[in-house]
Amino acid sequence: MKVLIIGASRGIGLELAKQYRAENHAVLGTVRSEEASRYLHDTGAAALRLDVTSAESCGQLTATLDGERFDLVYLNAGVFGPRLREFETPTQSDFDHVMHTNVLGPMRLLPLIPDLLAPGARVVIVSSRMGSMALRTEGHAWLYRASKAALNSVMKDASLILGARAVCVALHPGWVRTDMGGAQADLSVQQSVTDIRRTVSRLGAADNGSFLNHDGTPLAW
Repeated sequence: MKVLIIGASRGIGLELAKQYRAENHAVLGTVRSEEASRYLHDTGAAALRLDVTSAESCGQLTATLDGERFDLVYLNAGVFGPRLREFETPTQSDFDHVMHTNVLGPMRLLPLIPDLLAPGARVVIVSSRMGSMALRTEGHAWLYRASKAALNSVMKDASLILGARAVCVALHPGWVRTDMGGAQADLSVQQSVTDIRRTVSRLGAADNGSFLNHDGTPLAW
């Protein structure tokens, strides 16, 4: 199996690379720095420089990967941004950075994905239950929440467009002990990724357009 991981420099993306490589799958991960490339190479994966906030960088993806076909694509690149209190207005630069990374980046890349898909491929957009309207019980971090709600909308449209060629889902990795999740989070990155891989391996046509927890449980929008 060939796996493409957009955003593989650390945390969940890097652990995905490690676990797929441990099973001898071919993995290509995107990173933004030479240091991150070294971490990825240590797993046995190939590394490609890509900045999802750059239209030029995203636009070069299909030319760089001309002829490559992937069975599994993860869109994992994302940022949390400032940890805003309730009704704390984000700065213009913070808003732009979070929305450009979490929403515009996938919107730049998804139109390129069809040229990279093998038959029966799966496309997994790493989202968050913090983007859910129905499950929301508090109002902090509203910039991040807004970006993930928008990302879920992007995934839903992508699933309608790609549905004849691939199963496309949004997936919540859980509250994970990464740089973003913090040391107090519920799940180790190893357990989260083990769950994610198990869930993704079971995806079928009926799951297209779904919003799922890391363990495969459906999540409310």
